[in-house]
Amino acid sequence: MSQRITILGGGESGTGAAVLAKKLGNQVFLSDAGGIKTKYKDVLSHHGIEWEEGGHSPNRILDSDLVIKSPGIPEKAPIIKELNVRNIPWIDEIEYAYQHTNGKIIAITGSNGKTTTTLLTHHMLVNAGLDVGLGGNIGKSFALQVAERDRDYWVLEVSSFQLDGTRTFRPYIAILMNITPDHLDRYNYDFQNYIDSKMRITRNQTPSDHLIFWQEDPVIVKELSEKPTRATCYPFALVAEKTADWKGARVNNEELEIQTINNQLTMSIHDLALKGKHNLFNSMASGVAGRILELRKEVVRDSLTHFENIEHRLEFVAKVAGITFINDSKATNVNSTWYALESMDKPVIWIAGGVDKGNDYNELMPLVQERVKALICLGKDNSKLHEAFGGVVDQIVDAESAQEAVNLAYELGYKGDAVLLSPACASFDLFESYEDRGHQFKQAVRSL
Repeated sequence: MSQRITILGGGESGTGAAVLAKKLGNQVFLSDAGGIKTKYKDVLSHHGIEWEEGGHSPNRILDSDLVIKSPGIPEKAPIIKELNVRNIPWIDEIEYAYQHTNGKIIAITGSNGKTTTTLLTHHMLVNAGLDVGLGGNIGKSFALQVAERDRDYWVLEVSSFQLDGTRTFRPYIAILMNITPDHLDRYNYDFQNYIDSKMRITRNQTPSDHLIFWQEDPVIVKELSEKPTRATCYPFALVAEKTADWKGARVNNEELEIQTINNQLTMSIHDLALKGKHNLFNSMASGVAGRILELRKEVVRDSLTHFENIEHRLEFVAKVAGITFINDSKATNVNSTWYALESMDKPVIWIAGGVDKGNDYNELMPLVQERVKALICLGKDNSKLHEAFGGVVDQIVDAESAQEAVNLAYELGYKGDAVLLSPACASFDLFESYEDRGHQFKQAVRSL
């Protein structure tokens, strides 16, 4: 039966949901409080979908049978509060697309590592010759792809924002990489609210589903002990005791061991394409997912050996006058930057800053003291960085553009140093996105 459906938000997520809703025969209206990019207007017009921008029409929105919101719109937004008062159901794009796919879902979340793990898992399924799509918080909208063609498998990166709007979403395989404080401005500066959001990934799972999680994350372990999942669990860890019924992934004598039911795969950690401790976790999680799906061991090994890392995540840019420049612009929180600094084996000139999301820099202190020789603050308001590291780093300077930051880093650097862009903050004060920030950084390095 046709419904009156309103889409809130005219970006990638909202436009995709609108196209899917229209294809399913509904009356669709899209509303964006800001502006809609031309490329999305063209898609909406092509599909005959009515839209508005620059403000909402409350009467029309509140006359809907269902509202599908974009993940960037928080539950505390006035229009969402009004929907709740009137008992008008609302969901997120991920939930809507999930309700209209027959494919098996492999969903990955976590404060860090989810993008790499998602791409690695998708790469593995492609290598196995499966009919698989990639979406969620990465690439094209999940809903738009479902509208175009359903697939046997969907590998989805799902953020906490996207999980907030799920109701029945039930992954066949859920991967929970880690949970560290992030986006606290969205969650009323209450870490537990953010934790609850992440744990929604396993909320609807049954014993026939699978949960892969990092066993050395105290937050995850505590949550699962207090609110056990019904899914079959596959923990991964650097150190894990191998009991008779153990399954998951661990490292033993520099060998990666992946154990599923009555089946083991082993390979040298030195053969893994992705280097660094954090990438070892990503490889573990993806490898376990591949073996749960009963992909051939040769496919799993080959995929883990030959995968190429993503742009803006510890990406080598160039070596200039013996100084190595590394683009880690995707590090938008403190924990991501911790992994980046932890992986450095050279004196570091660290470029950080941007929109602070309630960051606590204390966990970085030991690494900064040990490895950072200079800090370049790249943002409109750098006071919190100065306050945190003023007595820790000898040289702290400010920059208002990627070009200025790179020039300063080059002046401060010597042969054998590394210049690391790992901001620990969002990018929206000076850049359109973390991608824009990374691209400007790389362009500035290449102009040296």
